[in-house]
Amino acid sequence: MNFNIEYFKNTLCEILAIDSPTGYTTKVCERLQELASEAGYKTTTTKKGNVVIDVEGMDKTKTLGISAHVDTLGLVVRGFNGDGTLTFSKVGGSILPTLDGEYCKVYTRCGNVYTGTILSNATSSHVYEDAGSLKREAKTMHVKLDEEVKNADDTKKLGILAGDFICYDPKTQITDKGFIKSRFLDDKMSVAIILTLLKGFKDEGITPKYNVCVVFSTYEEVGHGLAHVPCEIDEFVAVDMGCIGDDLTCTEYDVSICAKDSSGPYDYELTSRLISLAKGAGLNFAVDIYPMYGSDVSAAWRAGHDFKGALIGPGVAASHGMERSHMKAAENTFKLLQLYLTK
Repeated sequence: MNFNIEYFKNTLCEILAIDSPTGYTTKVCERLQELASEAGYKTTTTKKGNVVIDVEGMDKTKTLGISAHVDTLGLVVRGFNGDGTLTFSKVGGSILPTLDGEYCKVYTRCGNVYTGTILSNATSSHVYEDAGSLKREAKTMHVKLDEEVKNADDTKKLGILAGDFICYDPKTQITDKGFIKSRFLDDKMSVAIILTLLKGFKDEGITPKYNVCVVFSTYEEVGHGLAHVPCEIDEFVAVDMGCIGDDLTCTEYDVSICAKDSSGPYDYELTSRLISLAKGAGLNFAVDIYPMYGSDVSAAWRAGHDFKGALIGPGVAASHGMERSHMKAAENTFKLLQLYLTK
């Protein structure tokens, strides 16, 4: 089956443009349901908001699960400074120094949306001696709204409350040479890969070997995305970004196969089978250990679910910062998933 590059690119850019930090994913999930319906699939949602797609296979004695998470990093309003700026709290593990100077939107519970900028408290090198050296962390940063506010009361009158979501710009670009630059490739890149695969099944009349349960989860970034699995599963493969850095072999062109992360080793037989499929197809792949990482399979196992689990995904550089990957990583991940579901 061919990798539909244009569909992948268009889908990825569209879902990246929909703000969806953990806890604020309704809009992006509604769009995922529409995209699945356009491709010919029925969807359901769990009470937590996870989107589920059941795909009938040739052999109905076994069910394979695959997941990707559509929730991203973000911030929420914590409080109000005396000058009308906002303090914030992190949602997930954002690298805060990368947010200094980023444009953002504040979504209020009353339906208003305000634009602003995330800034260090030492905003200007002409004013603050420590503008370049002040540690960028939540207590030394703020959000400056694009509104005429002079004090905390002015800001509160806008209808902003503690807990309102602050969403920063993904700054998505796909270059002519195939590089994909954006925040939140973790894990919307995997979501787009799975949607491209599902569309390919319909377009080319391909039926998976076994029944497949696809889950797009909504709370992965805070650790419990797939703590509840909505169907009976024999094997589950989480599709999430592969890490790049010291002591790792993964690159931006590979599909990563994770042997072990913070939750422990993944299933030996299933992981070995994925490695064998990648080798046999001549895919660019890497096998690595990620000690500061957890996946939807990790959450499901900790919740007591009983199935074989594995973790794969496209190689992504600078995770939780300004991320970058490549179309080759997307295609290699697509091909490995296709082989897993059809061989």
